[in-house]
Amino acid sequence: MRLVTMSRMPILQQLHLEEQLLRRTSDNWCIINDGTAPATIVMGVSGRVSELVNIQLVLRDKVPIVRRFSGGGTVIVDQGTVFVTFICNKNVVAGLQPFPRDIMSWSGQLYGKVFDRFGEFHLRENDYAFSHRKFGGNAQSITKNRWVHHTSFLWDYDVKNMDYLKIPKRAPEYRLARNHTDFLCRMKEYIPSRSVFTDGVIAALGEHFSVQPMDLQAILSGDEEFVPSTKLLSQQYLEEIVSSKESLEIIES
Repeated sequence: MRLVTMSRMPILQQLHLEEQLLRRTSDNWCIINDGTAPATIVMGVSGRVSELVNIQLVLRDKVPIVRRFSGGGTVIVDQGTVFVTFICNKNVVAGLQPFPRDIMSWSGQLYGKVFDRFGEFHLRENDYAFSHRKFGGNAQSITKNRWVHHTSFLWDYDVKNMDYLKIPKRAPEYRLARNHTDFLCRMKEYIPSRSVFTDGVIAALGEHFSVQPMDLQAILSGDEEFVPSTKLLSQQYLEEIVSSKESLEIIES
């Protein structure tokens, strides 16, 4: 397992790197990014902006929105977010089938070794939670021979940033219609430091794989011809969504 650790890489650049490693290499990778800037909304590949984001607030405050190459829900990430991504061949773990539930279950067992001593850790549907409050959201992309499982962990978060996100229509059952602040928790309330968490992830990986640290710059200087599908949504695109929605409301009234 090749390990890349970094700090505050912009999330758009991180996702481009992950997609490149998925599609252009045959190695197994773990990517850890401790925080990102600027604050950015990240959506799954099939998410509808008008249903998931308060677009007018986003336009007013010039918050970037990225549509990533993987599935999953919508999050806002910033320097309080810690990212951990696994990019693997389908045969990386004996008996692990390359299907969403199987990968989620495997990841839950791995993270259980990291979190069990700090709180009542659970894999709840597709989320990581302490008791009934979420602190980690997951997304996946599965190709013919490889898969990505990436997680945004809430070490901390700014309550005001939650105003940019709508409560999704398809929410997990255990959310119980709670608002963002009642549904989420901060990892810093349970774990002594960010480094304790990231060191714990690396130690848990080391129980299953031979972990090989890699130089980030050597990776970044690789495939310059690769064109990622992860995109930054333009201001014009967002304004057109607002305009079309307003036009529809006028017609319906």
